[in-house]
Amino acid sequence: MVAVVWRSGSPFLHPAPLLSLADSARHTYSAMMGLTVGALIVMTTRLTARFAWARRLHLELRPVARAMDLRGIVVLALLSAFGEELLFRGLLQPWIGVFAQALLFGFLHQVRGSSRYVWMAWATAVGLVLGSMFQVTGSLLGPMVAHALVNGLNLVYLKNHDPTPARRALGGLLG
Repeated sequence: MVAVVWRSGSPFLHPAPLLSLADSARHTYSAMMGLTVGALIVMTTRLTARFAWARRLHLELRPVARAMDLRGIVVLALLSAFGEELLFRGLLQPWIGVFAQALLFGFLHQVRGSSRYVWMAWATAVGLVLGSMFQVTGSLLGPMVAHALVNGLNLVYLKNHDPTPARRALGGLLG
């Protein structure tokens, strides 16, 4: 309710999208874009796993994911995507712009540990991508879908994947 009053309209629709589409088309394109962008972000995070900073970040974030069951991961992914997209893209972006909301999004995604600045930079870049998607299509559905997909799949990955290489005798030749 506060969002509707503050924005003088629905925070789920951008007040000045780059594409002028009918509501059904804007939501459809946005959702399809969200699935694609979310999958690309998840694949990119897997590709970075070979870097030392990514393994450190994984180790720093893993305890949170390991403590959760699948239901908790799904709930967290959906609620965080809904809440963060509504705040950063739906409310702040039309007011302060794509770049400022992305910087704020990145800044507020700090974590403890040596990988904090890499994580902030990554979150800022993702905030730019999600904000651009909202700006282009005019629908918050795509950023929400992408955000939920990224959070859910990455939490499952954090929970189930140990980033420390297993030590094997003779480099694995004995089994």
